[in-house]
Amino acid sequence: MNRFTFKKAERLTHKILIGKLFSEGKGFICYPFRVVWKEAKLNSEFPAQVAITVSKRSFKKAVTRNLLKRRIREIYRLNKGELYRELESININIAFMLVYLPKTILTTSEMEDKLIKALKRLPKEYEKHSQLSEKSDSVHHDTSD
Repeated sequence: MNRFTFKKAERLTHKILIGKLFSEGKGFICYPFRVVWKEAKLNSEFPAQVAITVSKRSFKKAVTRNLLKRRIREIYRLNKGELYRELESININIAFMLVYLPKTILTTSEMEDKLIKALKRLPKEYEKHSQLSEKSDSVHHDTSD
């Protein structure tokens, strides 16, 4: 039976790791979210840690920002199971951040559809970037004269 919980160990709170996410991490946009991710060694039993952010520039009132973060967190809590299975099957740990982009409040169902799409895309992005780094790591010498 699946337990739909969202424990403290699943939250990305380490400030240095959050800083590295934005300086060294890779990202993609699955509107209305920007997902910034990085493979990381997590001291957690969970294969992923997430942080959710909503821009203060887009939403001046903290009440509105908190409402959006609560909705996103709830959607993530209910749909993270498939992401965890994918990450465990390829045996990696990922730290990622969800950034809410629009300047309007979307409906919960719209956000849910897009967040599920983004969560499915995350392991594929990892595999794509790991294959690219393997190709760039190998050195090819041209021996023709």
